[in-house]
Amino acid sequence: MIRLFDTAKGAVVPLETREPGKVSMYVCGPTVYGPPHVGHGRSMLVFDVLRRYLEWSGLEVRHVSNITDIDDQIINRAEREGRTPEAVAEECEALWWEGADSIGVARPHDDPHATDWVDQMVEMIGTLVDRGLAYVISDGVYLDTSKVEGYGLLAGQDVASLQAGARIEANDEKRHPIDFVLWKLAKPGEPTWPSPWGEGRPGWHTECVVMSLGLLGDGFDLHGGGADLRFPHHENERAQAVALGRDFAHHWMHHGFVEIEGEKMSKSLGNFTNLIDLVRTTDPRAYRLLVLQSHYRSPMEVTRDTIAQARQGIARLDAFARNIAGLAEGVEPDAAVLDRFRALMDDDLNTAGALSLLFQAVRSVNQSLQIEDVAGAEPQIAAVRSMCVALGLELSEAPDEVPAEIVAKAEEREAARAARDFARADALRDEITAAGWILDDSPQGTTIRRA
Repeated sequence: MIRLFDTAKGAVVPLETREPGKVSMYVCGPTVYGPPHVGHGRSMLVFDVLRRYLEWSGLEVRHVSNITDIDDQIINRAEREGRTPEAVAEECEALWWEGADSIGVARPHDDPHATDWVDQMVEMIGTLVDRGLAYVISDGVYLDTSKVEGYGLLAGQDVASLQAGARIEANDEKRHPIDFVLWKLAKPGEPTWPSPWGEGRPGWHTECVVMSLGLLGDGFDLHGGGADLRFPHHENERAQAVALGRDFAHHWMHHGFVEIEGEKMSKSLGNFTNLIDLVRTTDPRAYRLLVLQSHYRSPMEVTRDTIAQARQGIARLDAFARNIAGLAEGVEPDAAVLDRFRALMDDDLNTAGALSLLFQAVRSVNQSLQIEDVAGAEPQIAAVRSMCVALGLELSEAPDEVPAEIVAKAEEREAARAARDFARADALRDEITAAGWILDDSPQGTTIRRA
């Protein structure tokens, strides 16, 4: 059985499921007001690998991840650009899925949109008000956190310490500084929905608790997201469920942050904060490999060098795939290798250890093939293929034949970069990308591959 760190318990514990053989997981998705960044990419990949490994282990997974398509940030961008919030959300959601698809993330089984669940949110807030657990002030409806048993669990602090550290604004009508909004009364020009308290829209924390319980039911197995969501977002979701007497998530899983090198990010320099720039200009599989190389709870550094090193790792795996083409078909995987793989993955999703094991097996296969011991290599070949499935690593057997005109543009781009004519270099890269090819820059040089 897989054991994962539970934020609420503060320890690595078995992932015990509500139903034998099934796992229900809710992962907080995007607020669609801009393109996804590399931190979003890490989140997608962490839970994609968890889901793939659980399914590889024989479990049936129900994966839900929401889309927050109404929010202050969406409204603010729409006002700045003279557009509707709906147009901004639609455009940015398309970018989200482009990024997710490019890095090989399996789409969730359900991707509920907040705007489709407003009626259920109004109903839930009404229940809290009727029970005296929420109250109405001039700008909306708030939850009274003092009436929630155990509030602050995910933050690791009690109510008193959280209130002592909270900022109190002048003329604040809230009963307590850490009370949070469930329903925001609308300002002029904002999108609105009807409610007993006036036209407005739901608060962010209310959206996820309603959608997760609505789709997965009480006592679902796992709730996940980035470490930045522990408090206040996940704590405030939990608080509403506790106040209602609902059985909420049984396991809380949070991944670490992504750290970016301090220099300016640009396509010319080859470093990225924007996931779309990354996947459009380098092998997206390299980012999956980079994520796998770090334990999900540890910080992960994204730099030109770390991406280049990950690309080299992918190149090694592709070379291996070409070397073993046609071998080990129908052969049973090496049981000892897969047992070690399971032990590593079951130990708090130790993907770094599992990846090291995979590369060890690759080296062992290569050594066996060098001495023409095909029979001895085939069970390990099958094991490598199986591990790649569990980790979501797709390997390519065929090298690309690059047209001469693309090679010429790539050489012209190199000359432009050397002359620090980055505008010309970017324009040439865009032309190459538009023609269906991708440039991978590394300290060893630039390679070209088909998009």
